[in-house]
Amino acid sequence: LIIAAREIIKEAGTCVLITLDEASHPMARIMDPFPPESDFTVWFGTNSKSRKVNQIQNNPTVTLYYQDSDSSGYVVIHGKAQIVDDPKEKEERWKETWEAFYPNNREGYLLIKVSPQWMEILSYPRGITGDPLTWKTPMVLFD
Repeated sequence: LIIAAREIIKEAGTCVLITLDEASHPMARIMDPFPPESDFTVWFGTNSKSRKVNQIQNNPTVTLYYQDSDSSGYVVIHGKAQIVDDPKEKEERWKETWEAFYPNNREGYLLIKVSPQWMEILSYPRGITGDPLTWKTPMVLFD
């Protein structure tokens, strides 16, 4: 399952970060993540004034959704997010393509670190399918 999840994430055309607002309504947005680390920790860059920063500070429970490039499967990572403002981490996790979003020398640039708790995987071409009766997808639990 881990190998399939890495393949799907690598080939995914879309990653959606879902946070919860103050009324616990899900808020979804397409993001530009860094590739997951070996333990499936995922990092994102964001604007310090974005709504997602306050949402994560108020409730760190998040969901990441990666859709397989041919729409035949997906990986969903459920975890806890934290806002990171460490200069070393921010320098290490910078994409030159973001210059247009942070014209004042990266002013307002923060990181979001998502630590996974569990992951769901579905991929028909890879033979990873849900339970035939309940459709429950295979899961990976993280420590």
